[in-house]
Amino acid sequence: MELHNLQPAKGSTKSEKRIGRGQGSGHGGTSTRGHKGAKSRSGYSRKIGFQGGQMPLQRLVPKFGFKNVNRVEYKAINLSVLQKLADDKGLEAIDVDTLIAAGFISKNDKVKILGNGELSKKLNVKAHAFSKSAKEAIEKLEGTTEIL
Repeated sequence: MELHNLQPAKGSTKSEKRIGRGQGSGHGGTSTRGHKGAKSRSGYSRKIGFQGGQMPLQRLVPKFGFKNVNRVEYKAINLSVLQKLADDKGLEAIDVDTLIAAGFISKNDKVKILGNGELSKKLNVKAHAFSKSAKEAIEKLEGTTEIL
């Protein structure tokens, strides 16, 4: 061990600079804030997105359109899909759990049954919504529709 190898024990010294503790610390006087201007004053906080007086991006980029916060998003399932599922699995009743198990929807999706395709089998269908044509096609074959 020699003098140039000496160093304090790990964790015994603080690495951060102590600001405003006199000229001898090297961080006295203006306390690393420079001279004058808003950033040197106490209480200064910059607005989010402030770009030094340049027009900020969130004001520069044009906005348009309308987002309805109350919109309900449905996953559309056609009658042809229900018919194929009923034939493949031999089902008479189809509900949301059946569609999740078959991989057509995820567990948080709401389902709307649409009237595209043909039904040849009596089905009892439970879903969140039905189109008029789908409801008619299901009930024409004496099946039932139930809204969840």
